[in-house]
Amino acid sequence: MSKHTTVILDDGIYKKLVKENIRRYGTVRGMPRVLNELLRDSLSGKQELIKLIYSEKIAEVSAEELNGLRREPNKRFIVR
Repeated sequence: MSKHTTVILDDGIYKKLVKENIRRYGTVRGMPRVLNELLRDSLSGKQELIKLIYSEKIAEVSAEELNGLRREPNKRFIVR
């Protein structure tokens, strides 16, 4: 069920929201839809996953090590 509300946005955020609306739908008429999608993604944790994917890595694995893990996954990850 949808609820109507008024949101007061900073100018910079409003401009970014307008650009995102135009990028996705070619118009600004879908602003509530885009705002809901962005909020839903942000609240669901997708942003955290994206940050994790693109963050600085703390471990390095060579191509050879990666291929070894692919060949013998069970031997590498057994917890004793």
